Amino acid sequence: MKHFIKSEKLDQLGMTASLACAVHCAVLPFVLTALPLFGLNFLAHSWVELVMIGLSLIIGVYSLSTSYPKHKKLLPIMVLATGFGLIAIGHHLIESIEAILIPMGGFTIAGAHYINWKYSRTCSHK
Repeated sequence: MKHFIKSEKLDQLGMTASLACAVHCAVLPFVLTALPLFGLNFLAHSWVELVMIGLSLIIGVYSLSTSYPKHKKLLPIMVLATGFGLIAIGHHLIESIEAILIPMGGFTIAGAHYINWKYSRTCSHK
């Protein structure tokens, strides 16, 4: 079965999207008051965060599910789930440390893509 986009490219896109999400969540509290001066106040809306999380979820699930049959390693899937778990906990359970948990989740998701990318590159199966 041929896949529309190579898993390697999806991992690279997933790392980029996850890192952008993590940086957005980490930096936004510090620059929130300056955003309107630059016409970037839309970045403070919750829909931007939801789109970033959704994009990371779609890319992550698709990328890891297409490369799992090649390398058969569960670690990238567990790391991806941990990253989304950190984001969910930050949003819904421990909102007092949301500014720490959500960027950690984004970096963890990027790490899952990196691990998956490494496994896919070193795998001997085609």
